[in-house]
Amino acid sequence: MKLSVIIPMYNEEKIVEEAVAALDAQLLNDFGEGEYEMIFVSDGSRDACKEKAEAMIADHPALRVIGYQPNHGKGYAVRTGMLAAQGDFVLFTDCDLAYGTEVIAKFEKAFREENKDIYIGSRTLDKSGYEGYTFKRKLMSKIYIKYLNIVAGFDHSDSQCGIKGFSQKAAQQVFSECECDRWAFDLEALLIAKDKGFSVGEIAVKIINHRESNIRPIHDAIEMTKEVRRIKKRRKAKRKAAAKAV
Repeated sequence: MKLSVIIPMYNEEKIVEEAVAALDAQLLNDFGEGEYEMIFVSDGSRDACKEKAEAMIADHPALRVIGYQPNHGKGYAVRTGMLAAQGDFVLFTDCDLAYGTEVIAKFEKAFREENKDIYIGSRTLDKSGYEGYTFKRKLMSKIYIKYLNIVAGFDHSDSQCGIKGFSQKAAQQVFSECECDRWAFDLEALLIAKDKGFSVGEIAVKIINHRESNIRPIHDAIEMTKEVRRIKKRRKAKRKAAAKAV
């Protein structure tokens, strides 16, 4: 079984070389040569992260690099990588490898042995999941998750955790219908997956590499509400179209 790992990046020239090397070393150790691919997607970056990644292809044959202009958002970058992936199991995580690299094998093992369509990381399943978070960031995350449970009908423990894996079939069917280009793409993907009847498992994770948070409570709350409304409106329209087609 082949694994694909998608890494969206925007202006990551300071860390991309380290990310490629660390990820490739871990995947080679865990899965063996020829059993995985790494797809780094430059989302309209204005620095040299794409060029730095491309320069590493000769020494890292599992590496593929995709780039485009202008910047569209993380959701667009993830969607681009997921739809380009060739693996049986397709996982995305961030360029800073926030949840580490060893956890990827945990996702792949669950997919192979438990046979669910999708696996999502969750910081709420274990008390260590929020270690290292500031009080503000932890509070905002928990409030946001609760909000999605109530308003959007999200029925899992952590929609915004930045590591998720999909079967090839689920990845193609879900991300081909996604429209969110920015922060709410995780929620949209999982709600589409729910509509299509894909099974979802959760895996406890915790952040190992912390970055400075850019949370803006009032602004983000307003944008969150707008995006949830747009997602619900699109889902309702799709359900009506599907009902008429029957």
